[in-house]
Amino acid sequence: MNDHVVNRPASGGMGRRRFLAAAGLTAAAAAITATEGRARAASLPAPKAAGAFRVPIEDVRHTRTWMAWPDSTSIWGNQLGGVQSDISLIARTIAKYEPVYLCANSGSAAKARSMCGPSVTVVSTIPVDDCWMRDTGPVFRTDGSGGLDAVGLNFNGWGKKQAHARDNLVAGRIASHVGVPFTSAALVGEGGAIEQDGAGTLMATRSSLINKNRNPNKSQAQIEAAMLAAYGASKVIWFDGVVGQDITDDHVDATSRFLAPGRALVQMPLASDNDVYAKDARKQYQVLSAATTAGGARMAVDQLQGPDYYKIRSTNPDFLASYANYYVCNGAVISAHFGDTRPDAAAKTALARLYPGRTVEQLNIDRLGAGGGGIHCVTQQQPVA
Repeated sequence: MNDHVVNRPASGGMGRRRFLAAAGLTAAAAAITATEGRARAASLPAPKAAGAFRVPIEDVRHTRTWMAWPDSTSIWGNQLGGVQSDISLIARTIAKYEPVYLCANSGSAAKARSMCGPSVTVVSTIPVDDCWMRDTGPVFRTDGSGGLDAVGLNFNGWGKKQAHARDNLVAGRIASHVGVPFTSAALVGEGGAIEQDGAGTLMATRSSLINKNRNPNKSQAQIEAAMLAAYGASKVIWFDGVVGQDITDDHVDATSRFLAPGRALVQMPLASDNDVYAKDARKQYQVLSAATTAGGARMAVDQLQGPDYYKIRSTNPDFLASYANYYVCNGAVISAHFGDTRPDAAAKTALARLYPGRTVEQLNIDRLGAGGGGIHCVTQQQPVA
């Protein structure tokens, strides 16, 4: 779940969507969640060959894609039906290229099956609060020798901004469903907050992870060490990010992505854009252009031009118009278009050039985008071991 809004209201504050009235959990519910999470993690076998596992880059071969089905009117209100339509469109599109497993609450599983069709496998035994599988799902790792395990990032509702009793347990429950070892990372964060190149280099924003709403009383060095251990990496490229302007505190995957080890992409704003997110994007480009990888190679950085927010279809001030929030699956790149015709076409051409041999599918997911998220936000890959 990622927010990178250009025409945000001057008052700032929490955009993206309304939070549940009782944001976070009650103390009792929090205690139950923590206890169950620790018990589930302890009941699973420990990963073998500690330190040998690494999160691969997204374009490796996948076994399947994991998604989640939203069914909460407390979160989505009268927008729920449209968001469900967008989720089903994304799921059906990815299912043309690889299996899709979609977690749905038992009471809404039938509707999910009806809207997604037979090409999508609906799993009704893993309850969810919302649809942001990138942030709630497990981060899968491989060891290069046929081993697969999973790490949980201890999802806490983006800093206790939304109720998350079910979503906090999704990562461990999916790992159990798959039958792989599961451990909890020594930090609180979300999958959308961290990008990996699969060869030892990560990138992330300080605003999201070095934040008292996730990791109080932890230094940047401590958080970085936890990230490196969780991802099997050795270097983090940090961006300052944007604090407090959206629910994620500026996730990196709406702006900057790894294309390959030593190569990255940044979605750039229009020259006339000068809000905090435009400044953040330009700074990310500058930082990456001067950075080196874990192996010491200089980063090569491609630019992906963003759309004009005054020319896109949506007029919602919380809209996420991020081409960079695409998802790479087997044989395809799944991205979005926003109604600004020229940059929409240019983004499709650019992605086809950057991912040769893959079909680029552009989808209208405006209802999901009005909730502040994109295609990468609602997907989580399970790589082939």
